[in-house]
Amino acid sequence: MPTTRRHFLQASTAIPLAVPQAVAANDHVQIATIGIGGMGSEDTRSATAQPGVKLVAACDVYQGRLRRAREVWGNDLFVTRDYREILNRKDIDAVIVATPDHWHAKIAIEAMEAGKDVYVEKPMVQRIADGAKVAEAQKRTGRILQVGSQRVSSIVYRKAKDLLEAGVIGELNLVEAWWDRNSSIGAWQYSIPPDATPENIDWDGFLGSAPKRGFEPMRLFRWRNYKDYGTGVAGDLFVHLFSGLHYITGSTGPSRVYATGGLRFWNDGRDVPDVMLGIYDYPAQGKMPAFNLALRVNFVNGASENSGFRFVGTEGTMAVAGGVTVTRVPRETEPGYTIETFSEAGQKEFLKQYKKQYPEVTPTADGIQPNKEERYHAPRGYNDHLDHHRVFYEAVRSRKPVVEDAVFGLRAAGPALLSNMSQNDGRFYEWDAAAMRVKG
Repeated sequence: MPTTRRHFLQASTAIPLAVPQAVAANDHVQIATIGIGGMGSEDTRSATAQPGVKLVAACDVYQGRLRRAREVWGNDLFVTRDYREILNRKDIDAVIVATPDHWHAKIAIEAMEAGKDVYVEKPMVQRIADGAKVAEAQKRTGRILQVGSQRVSSIVYRKAKDLLEAGVIGELNLVEAWWDRNSSIGAWQYSIPPDATPENIDWDGFLGSAPKRGFEPMRLFRWRNYKDYGTGVAGDLFVHLFSGLHYITGSTGPSRVYATGGLRFWNDGRDVPDVMLGIYDYPAQGKMPAFNLALRVNFVNGASENSGFRFVGTEGTMAVAGGVTVTRVPRETEPGYTIETFSEAGQKEFLKQYKKQYPEVTPTADGIQPNKEERYHAPRGYNDHLDHHRVFYEAVRSRKPVVEDAVFGLRAAGPALLSNMSQNDGRFYEWDAAAMRVKG
């Protein structure tokens, strides 16, 4: 379909692009990263790209990553295998928590109690019961906590939020969201270093509260594959989709959760699915009508790797991926009819009344209504991960609340973790999004 208008997001006055500002000498933020693996390193790069933010310490249970951290960020970097040494340092203002999921709540709470602001990777918690503890600690300590699902800070998602609120697709009734992958790395088959030995790894430090077991480095380097340490497809990817959806719609969460799936291809010893589907009932909240959500994640997609949303309304659809596309197709003004099973007399009488109400009009070229499609593109090179870290460090300085705080984080993690429970138990769960607890 032809594009009727092309808008660049930077032209919107409602969502100005971030322009780095000079930071005063006394306004510098010193940070530490706890868990400096793949995601932790990416978070650290985005953090240190912000003006005035400096990495001064790093923690990881694998010695090789600590050596790599010094290679990247300097030999004067303080490194340790024990995160408590990080929390005890008075010169650290904030920490990035990018550990396996089963450590998130414990370290985040202890960090806030130690006076640190916290950027914690999603999902905020591995267990729903821990979510209230994190939210309580944030409230009690007054620290800034932001969960690491960057779509909440994306100008693309802000544009989608504005368009939905403006009613461009009418009343929302259905949302479809998906995340498909087609690679071994995408399916969490991460590389295992040749020096993954007991001497180079604090195995007990990795296990923490997880069940005790003998040294098995695959479980550390591919921890997302195991329920003991991760949260599977739902905790890794469903939670991103929930976060983006809740931001765009303003919803606090679904009232009913059902999920299914299975291990279809990646039979490498993992105990979590590689294909997962979820269905969710969202009640009416505020100005947003009730709608249904369908989620899909597939690590066995032999065709493509992509993710996105499709918002379906009474007047059109809105697709959200790297940009936003709104499509509206003119609705037929006449209802039409199905009279074939009426008697001949009944058909004649029906048509007489119908033509009186809808008189025939001779078609003309001017009367042809176009399909309408509007596309909104992010600027070339736009990076929402950088924006998410910008928002966090602005909050660290200003002490103003962030959108994706502990409450938001639990409302995104809750239905994701319930999806795992539903898939495992073969039943639906009811969720009280306002109180952030399972019903019944």
